[in-house]
Amino acid sequence: MKSREDLESYVDRLYGGTADVREVQPGLWVVRAGSGSEVLVQFAPPMVILRVSVMDLPSPPARQLALCRELLTYNARELVHGAYGLEGERVVLVDTLELENLDFNEFEASFDSLTLALATHLGALAPYRE
Repeated sequence: MKSREDLESYVDRLYGGTADVREVQPGLWVVRAGSGSEVLVQFAPPMVILRVSVMDLPSPPARQLALCRELLTYNARELVHGAYGLEGERVVLVDTLELENLDFNEFEASFDSLTLALATHLGALAPYRE
């Protein structure tokens, strides 16, 4: 199984080693993506969790329903890694990876998939932001 130090080295290698990374507590890093969003990377054996807070849920139930429908469509058709979900009143984009055989290429692919999804979908999700 990969150690905390292994994961830290993967985080440090993102964007060719030029990523804006800060460790906010042991085993929890914030990586500023090119789009300006912040990806949380958490060492949580036996998993690593990547999480992005996307937006607050809109207030009217009809808009929530439309947004959730759009997010489920993205989950089914466009996301290679991870999925959109709800965390309280927040929309999040999350992926989990097993530490057992994790290598840098798999970690980077997951990270890139999340940041690409955000960059691609934020324009379409903008009308739901309040």
